[in-house]
Amino acid sequence: MTRPPLSRRTLLATGGAAVVAVGATAAARPAVAAPAEPAPVTPAEALRRLLRGNHRFVTGHSRHPHQSLADLHELAAGQHPFAVTIGCADSRVAPELLLDQGLGDLFDNRVAGNIVDDLLLGSVEFAVEEFGSPLIVVLGHERCGAISATIDAIRGGGTAPGHIGTIVASLRPVVEPVLHLPGDPVENAVRANVRAQVRSLLARSPIIAEKVHEGALRVVGARYDLDTGRVTQLD
Repeated sequence: MTRPPLSRRTLLATGGAAVVAVGATAAARPAVAAPAEPAPVTPAEALRRLLRGNHRFVTGHSRHPHQSLADLHELAAGQHPFAVTIGCADSRVAPELLLDQGLGDLFDNRVAGNIVDDLLLGSVEFAVEEFGSPLIVVLGHERCGAISATIDAIRGGGTAPGHIGTIVASLRPVVEPVLHLPGDPVENAVRANVRAQVRSLLARSPIIAEKVHEGALRVVGARYDLDTGRVTQLD
């Protein structure tokens, strides 16, 4: 029996159905997940993981690991971050992006100027005690606005408006002693502040100091370069 010719409308409808069917089949195929790296156990392993991630970010080879909804659902039952970060509240300094890590990897603490006050210290201690994270990173960055505001207030003899004055007051004891040094004053102060906050963590927290003494935890300072994207560890 001879089939009647298909009309254009019928042909389009049939072709559309075929495309939908093919798309549904492709969507039904399970995605092949990249093998997950084992969680770092030691401070050295955790630091290497972060520096490798930053290298991928800088060279344009970011993996964006475990950032799917499936990963989110898996983490809903509990988290086990392998590093604690103390970063600046700056839109350009997002730890998961510049260190190429995923959901559940980092316990982020972000505040202007990386200032370790009592509230932030409690947050860091919670992560160390609850999750056993082996690494704390104090992450400063170049051209920090909080540092610049503090320098302006010191040199100009004025006060910062509103609660910004609280940030300036907290940073002044760190920034003022390095203003006489040669070189860029903001850069000098950024480095001095990172080191000061590292010392503060160790001096003010018996919880952190004890774990560092046991070798189960390390506290490091680092600097992020806004121009290159590179994170470098400060000595």
